[in-house]
Amino acid sequence: MINQPVSNISPLDGRYARQTSSLRPYMSELGLMHARVTVEVEWLIHLSLNEKIVELAPLSEEHQKSLRSLYHTFGEDEALQIKAIEATTNHDVKAVEYWIKDKLTTLELEKAKEFVHFACTSEDINNLSHGLMVKRAMDNSILPAMNEIVSMISTLGETHAALPMLSRTHGQTASPTTLGKEMAVFAYRLDRQLNQVKAQEKLGKINGAVGNYNAHMSAYPEIDWTAESEKFITALGLTPNPYTTQIEPHDWIAELFQGVSRFNQILLDFCRDIWGYIAWGYFTQKLKEGEVGSSTMPHKVNPIDFENAEGNLGLGNAVMQHMADKLMVSRWQRDLSDSTVLRNMGVGLGYSLLAYSAAIKGIGKLNANPAALERDLNNAWEVLAEPIQTVMRRYGLENPYEQLKAFSRGKAITEPMVKEFVEKLDIPAAAKKELLEMTPSNYIGNAVEQGKAIKSKVQQ
Repeated sequence: MINQPVSNISPLDGRYARQTSSLRPYMSELGLMHARVTVEVEWLIHLSLNEKIVELAPLSEEHQKSLRSLYHTFGEDEALQIKAIEATTNHDVKAVEYWIKDKLTTLELEKAKEFVHFACTSEDINNLSHGLMVKRAMDNSILPAMNEIVSMISTLGETHAALPMLSRTHGQTASPTTLGKEMAVFAYRLDRQLNQVKAQEKLGKINGAVGNYNAHMSAYPEIDWTAESEKFITALGLTPNPYTTQIEPHDWIAELFQGVSRFNQILLDFCRDIWGYIAWGYFTQKLKEGEVGSSTMPHKVNPIDFENAEGNLGLGNAVMQHMADKLMVSRWQRDLSDSTVLRNMGVGLGYSLLAYSAAIKGIGKLNANPAALERDLNNAWEVLAEPIQTVMRRYGLENPYEQLKAFSRGKAITEPMVKEFVEKLDIPAAAKKELLEMTPSNYIGNAVEQGKAIKSKVQQ
């Protein structure tokens, strides 16, 4: 029973395992081991190609291929072998080193054994592994989901660009907009944060126990180890950090998680607004055969996807904000409090991915309801007080704001009342005609243009 999802402590690996499965290859302990093997193998190959390290013969193309197969074919069986070694060493990085050394015997590379983990502290391997894990998770799982959300919301913006909608500032009726323009605002906000997340550097270091290449230079003082490490880290697809202690300071992880959290917070804002629009009837939701909205009220179609997204966005942000705060602080050259925290990177990203999945599902169910939108607009003729008093200002009428305040504030304003007020205004006939033709549905400024343009504004 203990292997069943219903027995898992975390819902990410239990109830919601299907929605978060794309993160497993990268953010699980297996993913960490895979990344560690990758870094150790590539470091060994890198060293072998340095002609100044004469004690390590250059590895042939065939030997390089065989070594790389250690991580190309890495899976659960290999991870369990490393865990078995760790049971003795009580050190997870050393267990990886011993596992690779054992494999070198099979590959007939015994002479290269002592150059596995050469001049490295555990954090040299770990920080680069964490960089690879995050890079892979972002590229293959998180960023595609973020992109899809921006694309779907911008499509709502374009599709409903011309569908008039009553605004509500402070919860009160306000100048009309369009449903599409409101969606465009969220698409643009999310896209802006997404672009910052995409541009985030992922830093790494391989400079020894306190960041000075002490061990490296004791063995090979003639090698420019700064240049060698920069070349190696760049080849992994990461950005070298030239100034570190024993640890790479993790500032970039904090920056990345803060960027993802900002995206999440905007998406949470979107989910709450959509929840309200559904409550007002501005959106209806596509029905799914067999689904139940309430255990006692058969008529209900709850906005459960947006509620799920909201809850999990909060959880994801809580974890990532703690990590952003914690990971930037370490005593002296390092303490170990970051280690256990870093093992939860997949938790923050996992709750985020779970929220994205729910939001994508919810957005896909939305159908605009023009009748409900029109109903509210037709009952809100008071919103035309703004354009009327603005035109009155243009033509120099006395106290236009005060006149409209007295006319409209706190009253149920109807179309005939508005037209009667306009007819009595001492303004040019053309201006009066335009005001008389104005309705809550066509007083929308350039909202249509903004909605239609959003697809070209966001970068997919």
